[in-house]
Amino acid sequence: MSETEHSTARARSAERRVRADYTGGVYGSMLAASVIVGAGSLGDFPRLEMVLLLLLTGVVFWIAHVHAELFGARLAEQSLDRGVVLRVCRDEWPIVDAAVPPAVALAVSPLLGLDLSGSLWLALAVAVAGQVGWSAVAARRAGAAWSLVVAAASVNLLLGLLIIACKIFLTH
Repeated sequence: MSETEHSTARARSAERRVRADYTGGVYGSMLAASVIVGAGSLGDFPRLEMVLLLLLTGVVFWIAHVHAELFGARLAEQSLDRGVVLRVCRDEWPIVDAAVPPAVALAVSPLLGLDLSGSLWLALAVAVAGQVGWSAVAARRAGAAWSLVVAAASVNLLLGLLIIACKIFLTH
């Protein structure tokens, strides 16, 4: 590989790390866990309603983040064009992606013989696991040392456990 090709490869790798911002996934997973705890502590909901609530909440928060990004910091820095709008929409999409696994867990929970309470616990566990996973991937893709990857995952696990503690407190 020539020096030019090597430099180009390094630049592409650095660009991927810059674009590899999975904070939306961490945030979206935490949001999903909070929705599960909040809605689940208020009463019994049909599973389909909970699935839709998770997904629609993710979409609404995605729209809010896109709006904030486009009309907050971006507006001051550069003009808006189709490319900027599409890039911001893509960059914020992990918020919605993070709602999918807990929603799927809720949807398939009857196949596992779970009642609504068990389904909510399963979805909450999936959301917290997603939160930990997204944070570890974000740290690793950003080039963090393994010790920082473990620290990021641990902090997110503690945050997830805090959400679980809220569920326990609210339901007992």
